[in-house]
Amino acid sequence: MLACMDARLMIESYPPRRALLRVSVVTETFPPEVNGVATTMERMVQGLQRRDHDVQVVRPRQGADAYDHDGSRLGLEQVLTRGVPIPRYPQLRMGLPAQRALQALWMRRRPDIVHIATEGPLGWSALRTARKLRLPVSTDFRTHFDAYSAHYGVGWLRRSVQAYLRRFHNQADCTLVPTEGLRQQLRAAGFERLIVVQRGVDIDRFTPALRNPTLRTVWGIQPDQRVLLYVGRLAAEKNLALLATAFDAMCAVQPTWRLVVVGDGPQRAWLSQRCPHAVLLGTLVGKALAQAYASSDLLLFPSLTETFGNVTLEALASGLPVLAFDYAAAAEVVRHGDSGLLAPVGDTDAYVALARAVARDDALLQRLRAGAVHAVQHRGWEHIIERTEAVWLRLLAAHAAGPTVVKSSPWWDGLPATGA
Repeated sequence: MLACMDARLMIESYPPRRALLRVSVVTETFPPEVNGVATTMERMVQGLQRRDHDVQVVRPRQGADAYDHDGSRLGLEQVLTRGVPIPRYPQLRMGLPAQRALQALWMRRRPDIVHIATEGPLGWSALRTARKLRLPVSTDFRTHFDAYSAHYGVGWLRRSVQAYLRRFHNQADCTLVPTEGLRQQLRAAGFERLIVVQRGVDIDRFTPALRNPTLRTVWGIQPDQRVLLYVGRLAAEKNLALLATAFDAMCAVQPTWRLVVVGDGPQRAWLSQRCPHAVLLGTLVGKALAQAYASSDLLLFPSLTETFGNVTLEALASGLPVLAFDYAAAAEVVRHGDSGLLAPVGDTDAYVALARAVARDDALLQRLRAGAVHAVQHRGWEHIIERTEAVWLRLLAAHAAGPTVVKSSPWWDGLPATGA
């Protein structure tokens, strides 16, 4: 009992000042790949570098990869591993196991923290190596792979996939999740040591000031028309059938709506056939993506398989209201009737009814546009990096106190509330 009290005192007395850390980030997706995980990992790495932490990124080598050549110029230490294309997503690569190489790497220069963003073969070998070397290790829960199984004809694997994810994350010292709702969901499924660290948005990059009437003309949009925007992968798990149904319902009450789609994926041909007049722009990044958000009038986000949904924050920061289900990022940041519209989770009839309502009510749409940007003003990346740093400092203190403290005590108690 006394030992536990002493350990707790050690944690609480850990110096509050910011300490420089050597962090090894392991991720199986990173730019130039375009997806939510790659984008947020790049933001996290850049934020850690700005705060003078020593960051090492372990990831699969990409085919045409500016980071391969420019990483050292950017002050980023990289360890590029072997990878193979992911089935149905040949533009993405899955890292192969690299336990022996990682062990040699981390024995030569030990990181203070190993942070694993993905649960694939590379992530698994990193987790095993970190455990073997007794390194503090945190993980991210970023993708609902168990939920994806139903969309690819292997729904019978869902429990097995969830069991694998639970086993993976429970071997780490802690798992970072982006919302309180997801924390509660995973906790009920047996996941342990879950800490909420929100996602951020670059409020300088995504701004209403980038609205571009000329771009709308290039899309073929007339002055009296409205743009319904979709941004994301064109894949089964994104619920694109509901996107098409909602768009049809909007056009039935107000024919001046046009659909603009940003993204690519295996369902591109299906969507093109289902919505033949849609403007399919393919994948956009950087300023082109930010202009697409700001130059549209409403974002439709029909997915039910998100852990978060970064596009929600990007749209709101751009002054673009969001129609989504009431979960993940939307539940955290969208105020129904103020910055967007929220349907009960899974209620497709209610979702379509909301789409129909906003399509016919221009005053409602303008009110939502006015409220959108204010919903994410407190979501800059600096705050997110600060909270991640605070979690890691607590974890280092717990490790210094002993393995029992890490596994059995709530060493993260007392952290400022997320969003504070």
